[in-house]
Amino acid sequence: MDASLLRYSLAAGTLYFCCMSVAHFFSFKLPLLFVYYDTPFYAYQDKIISFAVVAYICLFFSAARRLAGTVAALVALWVTVLGLASVNLSPALHEVLGGRSTAAYWLQTGLLLAYAIWLSVLYGRWRARQEAGI
Repeated sequence: MDASLLRYSLAAGTLYFCCMSVAHFFSFKLPLLFVYYDTPFYAYQDKIISFAVVAYICLFFSAARRLAGTVAALVALWVTVLGLASVNLSPALHEVLGGRSTAAYWLQTGLLLAYAIWLSVLYGRWRARQEAGI
């Protein structure tokens, strides 16, 4: 059961990152697919992000197929959560926002954090079963 749930959860991440990549490539500034959806941007930056997100797609797809590869996907996701938190706290973002709230960005960061925790727990349970020979 743990393995199947982990695989489906990783596959869901693969799908999510595919959608994020497409949104960035075509500059569809949609919340959840575009964390900083209402900030100024350059289209070339979005294209670069769309290509970089392909690495996430590959990590999550590979991990879903071979659960032992989940650690790499988790590292990428946890670093992303920490990076987004850092950006959310940065003076540079607050300068761009001109006094507007960062609540929407924190919500999206929180959702990614919840997903990272979910995957970490599932992976830990799966790994424990593997080590126990169950």
